[in-house]
Amino acid sequence: MDSEFLQTILLTFKLATVTTVILFFIGLPVSYFLAYKDFKLKPVIETVVSLPLVLPPTVLGFYLLVFFSPDSFAGRFLQSITGMQFIFTFEGIVIGSVIYSLPFLVHPFQSGFQSVPRSIIEASYTLGKSRLETLFKVIIPNMKHSILTGIVLAFAHTVGEFGVVLMIGGSIPGETKVASIAIYEEVEALNYHKANLYAVVLFVITFLILVTVYTVNRKFTRADSL
Repeated sequence: MDSEFLQTILLTFKLATVTTVILFFIGLPVSYFLAYKDFKLKPVIETVVSLPLVLPPTVLGFYLLVFFSPDSFAGRFLQSITGMQFIFTFEGIVIGSVIYSLPFLVHPFQSGFQSVPRSIIEASYTLGKSRLETLFKVIIPNMKHSILTGIVLAFAHTVGEFGVVLMIGGSIPGETKVASIAIYEEVEALNYHKANLYAVVLFVITFLILVTVYTVNRKFTRADSL
């Protein structure tokens, strides 16, 4: 395995890890809000969150590219206040990945919140617990299956991203060239051996992650039934 291969694999999982951590802190309040609040614009918010599920990734990537371009007002404004450029940079593909993988974390989290019996939440309030205490001591422990599922889905989806990352990040080794892009480039160059190496590594790692998740969820289920 050459240095570029290892660099690309490490960058892929670095992107997936950073994206998943950011998504957790964004997705938890968003899913809580969608699960427990009822308001007129709720269908619109749910549609916006779910849009990446049906929207072609190249479309989303194109609009992000236009939005963050130094030629656009938004791009110039963001660059002036952050001193950073968001196209063809790691920071840019992180933002794209967060937006594109958002529903894969929010939907399981939202289902998890809705699955917690309202009676135990009200009992917590009756005992004098605040909303924050109830969230972390009552609700989240009772939806750990959904939390784990959302985290893994977001991580795995980010690992396999192609269109969004390619549009906003290009293919800069060590900066934006992730494994999915590397596979595409190696196939185009008829270098099937190298493409297969990338594919095998991604397959094995994601397979092991899913096996671990199913095993842990099974243990959770058994523990809850006792």
